[in-house]
Amino acid sequence: MADSVARLYDAVIAVRGTDPTKSRTARLLRSGRAKMAKKLAEEAVEVVIDAMHGQTEAVVRESADLLYNLVVLWVHAGVHPDDVWGEMRRREKMFGIAEKLPKDMVPGAPRRKVAPKALPKVVPLEARRLPKRR
Repeated sequence: MADSVARLYDAVIAVRGTDPTKSRTARLLRSGRAKMAKKLAEEAVEVVIDAMHGQTEAVVRESADLLYNLVVLWVHAGVHPDDVWGEMRRREKMFGIAEKLPKDMVPGAPRRKVAPKALPKVVPLEARRLPKRR
């Protein structure tokens, strides 16, 4: 997988400065960070929706779109795939391959206090009933 991502990364780098009328990737790179982030989020939501509906083939297709848009955003942000793989190796050493690093353990990450969730107002069911129509 890392080889495929590296090839995709190299392909995005190769078209970065080309004519945006001839390259979707060049057009996306010129559209700005907000547009790239929006496209990435849209693809992520599509993967989730297809997964929720049990549509395996659609999950595969949308995952490919998601990875493409992620790599485009990496190129724009100056992130190399090796940087991401290095972070994955670091996490594996600390927590195991399947674990995600808790946010409060990320060096330099902002600490935020989490306010306790407010409890919803309890309304008796009788108060919610509408009068029957006659």
